[in-house]
Amino acid sequence: MIRLFVSADLTQGQALALDPGQSRYLTAVMRRVVGDEVLVFNGRDGEWRAVIEVSGKRGAILRLTALERPQALAPDVDLLVAVVKRTRVETIVEKAAELGARRVRLVITERTNAERARIDRLQIIAAEAAEQTGRMDVPQILEPVKLAKLLAEWDPPRRLLFCDEAGDAKPVLAALDGVPPAPWAILIGPEGGFSPAERATLRGLPYAVPAALGPRILRADTAAISALTLWQAAQGDWRGLELS
Repeated sequence: MIRLFVSADLTQGQALALDPGQSRYLTAVMRRVVGDEVLVFNGRDGEWRAVIEVSGKRGAILRLTALERPQALAPDVDLLVAVVKRTRVETIVEKAAELGARRVRLVITERTNAERARIDRLQIIAAEAAEQTGRMDVPQILEPVKLAKLLAEWDPPRRLLFCDEAGDAKPVLAALDGVPPAPWAILIGPEGGFSPAERATLRGLPYAVPAALGPRILRADTAAISALTLWQAAQGDWRGLELS
């Protein structure tokens, strides 16, 4: 069933007017008509079943009929990634949403070769990925910030998995083995890697856990996907899943 992310509050029996883009997608692209059902969610009020009540030139209106699933949040893990080329950033955001990151924050490091990103477009990409994967919330995409400022304002209870491609760190699963559950962030560096000064700073932080992503140097998008996948298996909502 089609899922749509909306910003409005959701309650039983509510009439919900879709924006023009969602109306076109629902009626012109997916060819849904009056009487068809869809699912809607806003990241706060759970997932609701709704029926198309009006479909016309002025847009589509839904009527909420039943709560399908109560609200649930993704694990409390942030993905922090140095700004890279636009297409790679878009891939990172899409896959981070699919893999369950709660927030994505872009970082400017000494070797970052780009400093801008269209946060509005990235937020749309995150919402579309959330719609398709069945998650109940949409990750927040945050404006780029310099690494030094990010670390100066860090909340120490949040652990930092620092993906160190140039050091002697343990593999991710070994680095996370036995670490108590906590809020986490995963830091991925730029294409040229972290500078020696940045590595020294990160390795000196009491809340940072250095980790390696294998014997090969990975591109930023591949590294982000790999690190988040391994974290989910060790600390997130993949942990304890069994094959049926």
